[in-house]
Amino acid sequence: MNNDTIFALSSGHGKSGVAVIRVAGDNLHDLFAEMSGRDAFDARRAYMVNFRDGDDLIDQCVMIYFAAPHSFTGTDVIEIQTHGAPAVIERVFDYLRARGARLASPGEFSRRAFDHGKMDLADVDALAALLDATTDRQRRAALHAMTGDGAQYGAWRHDMLEIAAYAAAILDYADDELPPNIGDTVRERTRKLYDEITAALNRYAAVRAVRVGFNIALVGDTNVGKSSLFNQILGSNRAIVSDVPGTTRDVVDAALDMDGYLVNLFDTAGIRETADTIEQMGIDRTRETARHADLILRVTTDDAAPAPAPNEILIINKSDVSGARTRRDALYTSATTGDGIAALMDAIRARLHTMLDGAEDQLTINTRTHDLLRDAADNLGAAMDAGDNFDIMAEHVRRAADAIGKILGAITAADVMDAAFSQLCLGK
Repeated sequence: MNNDTIFALSSGHGKSGVAVIRVAGDNLHDLFAEMSGRDAFDARRAYMVNFRDGDDLIDQCVMIYFAAPHSFTGTDVIEIQTHGAPAVIERVFDYLRARGARLASPGEFSRRAFDHGKMDLADVDALAALLDATTDRQRRAALHAMTGDGAQYGAWRHDMLEIAAYAAAILDYADDELPPNIGDTVRERTRKLYDEITAALNRYAAVRAVRVGFNIALVGDTNVGKSSLFNQILGSNRAIVSDVPGTTRDVVDAALDMDGYLVNLFDTAGIRETADTIEQMGIDRTRETARHADLILRVTTDDAAPAPAPNEILIINKSDVSGARTRRDALYTSATTGDGIAALMDAIRARLHTMLDGAEDQLTINTRTHDLLRDAADNLGAAMDAGDNFDIMAEHVRRAADAIGKILGAITAADVMDAAFSQLCLGK
């Protein structure tokens, strides 16, 4: 075992029935033999072991040896399933340190998997999303990404490299040496890629909301009952409620699981003219929160309030005291009596499902991949604008392929050369 052997607790921290410790490195056969007390063993077979350090019995546990390259990292891996007592875990760590291993840094196991071709960066993004999943829809979206996103990016990049190779070949070969109508073909294929990537970008808001949460902001004047409605939606007294205007001076947030989706709910400071510096800061934060909200619950007590915007639900609150119910574009509620709360929850769910249903089955786009996809789309657009100037077209398509390559973590200039010689079948 060399000094680049790493280990880490792969299961959760704290007291548990079972803890899983992983060790990764080169040539761990002898270490497994020592730990298991076995001279002969098979890879990928579980062994019940009295794990000892000399005469000291560390634990009775299960050990599995994964020989390279058939492991998560592509290197040798040992998996130790111990009892989940913190003292046992630390004793195993001490044993491994004494033999030259070191504690892994965050993400280092996945980095080694990437370095050994077991994962691409799209897989890494999907794994991070899965580990962060707190709702069923997030789980489904992450698993979909793990099983399909890398293939989609790879297919796009493959097509781009072929298009770039064909576009470059048009300049270098006679017409009778090229497939018929090659110019029209590369333009049509470029347009198809552009449309597919643009469609994925247009779904970004919904995909983002599945992964990080659907943001709902309660916004309105002071003393219209926003905090009371916030508590009603949550089903708990999270926000302070008072008849004194301006009680809420900052944004109060809470997360809830609604039909398997993560919802981030924000109670905001009432909007009014004020000379109070602190209250004004809260109002500024209200406006900022509203700008980033997927849905705004516009709360008022005025039956003559302006019509709601497309991303708003207009709520006329305190219906128990106003009595007026003349609007068809608004919901009437009373946080005091509970009147209209069920209808409000139904309206929120309807908006949630309209925007998000099916988004967990789409290409997962985070901030990193969004910017690279936008770069790819922009270059494909420029390639289409190049018309019959195929050298400019080829350059822009290559740049688009580079952007997708950055998503996958695989960029090699020789790929275009490989596509030119192995795919064009020019007979040369």
